[in-house]
Amino acid sequence: MRDLTQGSIPRLLAGMAGFIGFGLIVQTLYLLVDLYFVARLGGPAVAGVAAAGSVMLFVMALSQAVSVGALSLIARAIGARDAAGAQTVFEQAIGMAMVAGAATLLAGYPAGGSLMTVLSADDRTAMAARAYLFALLPSLALMFPGAALGAALRAAGIVGAPMAIQSATVLLNAALAPVLVAGWGTGHPFGVAGAGFASSGAAAIGTVAQVVLFGRLDTTLQLRAAAPRLATWRRIAATGLPASGEFLLMFVISGVVYWALRRYGSDAQAGFGIGSRVMQSIFLPAMAVAFAAAPIAAQNHGAGRADRVRATFRATALTGSGIMLALTFLCRLHPDLLVRVFTGNPTVAAVASDYLRVVSWNFVAMGLVFSCSAMFQGFGNTGPALAGTASRLVTFVLPVILLAHWPQATLHDIWRLSNASVVLQASVSLLLLRRAFRRHLGTPVSGRGHVTESIG
Repeated sequence: MRDLTQGSIPRLLAGMAGFIGFGLIVQTLYLLVDLYFVARLGGPAVAGVAAAGSVMLFVMALSQAVSVGALSLIARAIGARDAAGAQTVFEQAIGMAMVAGAATLLAGYPAGGSLMTVLSADDRTAMAARAYLFALLPSLALMFPGAALGAALRAAGIVGAPMAIQSATVLLNAALAPVLVAGWGTGHPFGVAGAGFASSGAAAIGTVAQVVLFGRLDTTLQLRAAAPRLATWRRIAATGLPASGEFLLMFVISGVVYWALRRYGSDAQAGFGIGSRVMQSIFLPAMAVAFAAAPIAAQNHGAGRADRVRATFRATALTGSGIMLALTFLCRLHPDLLVRVFTGNPTVAAVASDYLRVVSWNFVAMGLVFSCSAMFQGFGNTGPALAGTASRLVTFVLPVILLAHWPQATLHDIWRLSNASVVLQASVSLLLLRRAFRRHLGTPVSGRGHVTESIG
């Protein structure tokens, strides 16, 4: 257990973000490894994996209901020195995760095929998407217990050992992918399904390792079975569901873009799939800073350290914006360097590079969105983050639907519209965070180095 209410905040942020960032990179490599080997199977296979990847975003969204709720409640309990309360939340989060994982399998196999047909531009793409998704579903179900375990450790400030486990699972996935996708050494290739099998196998082994080693990673929280407490489930859900809704809206936004790109063909869909996947990957350093900020803010909020909560936001926003500015220059100058490894199709590569070059203008704004979201998690009130993302339904989704029926619309129109909507989202998030600061932290005392805590 690590006390995040003491010590230099920039140092805490940098130390935790380093481990978290490496872990996020490792996690993202699952899909990048799959994409690398599947790219050799042609454009429809890449587009199919990208379409099925949107379902991963959907399941990740659902897992946030457990992950964010557990992290916020456990971290605040730790900050308030309430060990029993932290243990109760952890036990109930594990129970919720097991139920959600089972539900993912029960719903995914019957409904996944129809969804892939809707999202895909043609029959070949839909067939590839279904094959990949059905093989990937076990790993998606395991996201829930993995998220609950990871949230508890992050709330306690423990990030190094989970990163090591994730690294090992990615190496395993990278080893399995060529064997199962291309049939290296066996002569029995499974194609796109092999990529899903590789991810599921590696995820299963990684989850078992997390469970076995959990007791050694944290000496305070105990991994044990407990009867459901619906009141605690409601507390976790009340904090986590808005964050889950935020991710679900991202799934909707991604799905609408895939739908709108059908008129441009599978190469456009594949290019967007590669470009968006690369963009998510290069965002990882800024996301790591935000992920590190959430437990720091939560522990200090639980301890009544309003001054340190404000300092956490300042450090997070400045660091995240600096990272995103550097990424903007990278994508403006040489986006082709980031996408060429994933495709030999010049049309797909051109779409992916062009996407990164245009949308890079919104990177700094997106970094501010990440920073605000972390603070809302620290307060245990993720509703404002949901409101910020929901604004994109009006500023992006509806216009994209209209553009899809306008014959003169180009891909650039969609990318530029995305830029404008992200900037507006960042503005909404900052305004809502300012209000949250006043509600939870009170008003800074003039001439003093701390902030008075508001009552209630």
